[in-house]
Amino acid sequence: MLRTARTAAVVLSAALVALGATACNADTGESVSTAPKAAAADRAQGNGASRKAAPRKAAKVGDTISLKGMETTADVTVLKVVDRAKGADEFNTPDAGKRFVAVQFRIRNTGRKAYSDSPSNGAKVVDAEGQGFDSWIADTAAGPGFPADVHIAPGGTAKGFITFQVPKGARIDKVQFGMDSGFADQTGQWDVR
Repeated sequence: MLRTARTAAVVLSAALVALGATACNADTGESVSTAPKAAAADRAQGNGASRKAAPRKAAKVGDTISLKGMETTADVTVLKVVDRAKGADEFNTPDAGKRFVAVQFRIRNTGRKAYSDSPSNGAKVVDAEGQGFDSWIADTAAGPGFPADVHIAPGGTAKGFITFQVPKGARIDKVQFGMDSGFADQTGQWDVR
């Protein structure tokens, strides 16, 4: 009887340890992805070119990051950052002491389900001091923005600017984007410097 109870306790302990390890797995929690898609693929495949040149550690403007959402995946690219973007008209102006920063994104749905979201909800710019700024509803002369709701079929692409209102003296250091209005566990991050 004592041996059976001891065996049961060992089996239960092992099960709890395995369950805890699964629950703490870094792949299932929140993460910030900074690796550009091409560099990540080269490292994974052991591409000879990546051995000769040191792979970049952080994505830059122009790079694509593969992101996971709750129900689909997407390749997201920061195409352009327009600092001190002008408002599209006299009604779109930044508040006193602030300026507009417009960031152009391209989202390509790489999943099997439609991507339906409001991309501006999951976008943010971060200054050199680590302060984050959410998107701002304003059109700029930089180019067309995303509509309020974006629907992308599998394999499809959408492109648009997202506007941010930031203090005039802030130096923008990073751009971040998360799928599912920023509620997905994974966030992409690009260096602007």
